[in-house]
Amino acid sequence: MALRHTIHFLLNHPLNKTQRVQAVWRFLKWQIWSRITSKPSIGKFGEKSKIILKRGLTGATGNYYSGLHEFEDMSFLLHFLRASDLFVDIGANVGSYTVLAGNECKTQTITIEPIPKTFDILKQNVELNNISHLTQCLNIGLGGEKGILKFTKSLDTKNHVAKAYDTDTIDVRVERFDDIVVIDRPTLIKMDVEGYETEVLNGMETALSNNHLKAIIIELITAGGRYDYDELLIHKKLLSLGYASYSYNPHKRSLHQLETFGILNTIYIKDIDFVSNRLKSAEPFNVREQLI
Repeated sequence: MALRHTIHFLLNHPLNKTQRVQAVWRFLKWQIWSRITSKPSIGKFGEKSKIILKRGLTGATGNYYSGLHEFEDMSFLLHFLRASDLFVDIGANVGSYTVLAGNECKTQTITIEPIPKTFDILKQNVELNNISHLTQCLNIGLGGEKGILKFTKSLDTKNHVAKAYDTDTIDVRVERFDDIVVIDRPTLIKMDVEGYETEVLNGMETALSNNHLKAIIIELITAGGRYDYDELLIHKKLLSLGYASYSYNPHKRSLHQLETFGILNTIYIKDIDFVSNRLKSAEPFNVREQLI
C-alpha cells in the first residue's frame, strides 16, 4: 500500500507530469542507494535548495522525488514571502519549509520542532543551505499553556503529543507562541502539529489578531479527533478573526476561496488584496526545469 501510494504521488505530482521517467528514476536511485549504505545523501529541491536524505524521512524524500513535496502550499510560500518578512514554521520536522523560506526567499525564520532527533536534522539542513544567520531554531513544543508534554519520537512526520496508549515517548518543554515570538512581526505562519492545532492556536490569540500576520498555512486533516478536538471549530475561529480559507493555483497565481477547509493543508488569508498583489508580482522560480 505504501509503495502504491508513493508511485501514485510520483506520477501525478504537478512537477512530474511532463518528466515521469526522471521522477521514477530518482525514486529507484534513492531506494537502491539507501539499501546499499546507511550513510545519508543530499537531495536537491526547490530552485537551489538542498535537503538531507535518510531512510524514514518521508518529507525529505518527497521533496527530492518531486521538487516541491507539497506543491501548492510550498509554491504559495515561495511567491508570497519577501526578505523583509518573518516566517514562523511550527512543527518544522526536518525543515523543508524553513529551507525554502531562507534559501529561496531570504526570509528570516523562526523554526520550531519538538523532537530532538528530528531537530538535529533540521539544524543540519539549515547549515547545509547556509541560512543559519536568517534562522532561529527552537527545540520546543507549542501549546495553550507552558509546561512539559510527552511526544512520540519515532513516527517521522507523524510524531505528535502523546496519548496514554502511545509508547516510545519523550518529555518536551512546551511554550505559548505569544510568549516567545514578537507578535507584530510574523507575516506568514505554517503549522503542522498532527491534531494539536487547537491548543497551539489557544497560545497565539494575540498574534492571530495582529494585522501584520497575513496568512497561515495549516494542516487540518481530522487528526484533532485524537484529542477530542473539532477542526471545524478552528475554521470558525479563524473566520471570526477575519481570515478566509483558500486553495492556491501556482501556475495561474490565483487563489480560490473555500467554503470550509481543504483535505490536507489549507491557506487562511486575512488581507486578500495585499496577498494577491504579492503573489502576482513575485519573480518566478525554476523548479525541475519548470517556471512557477
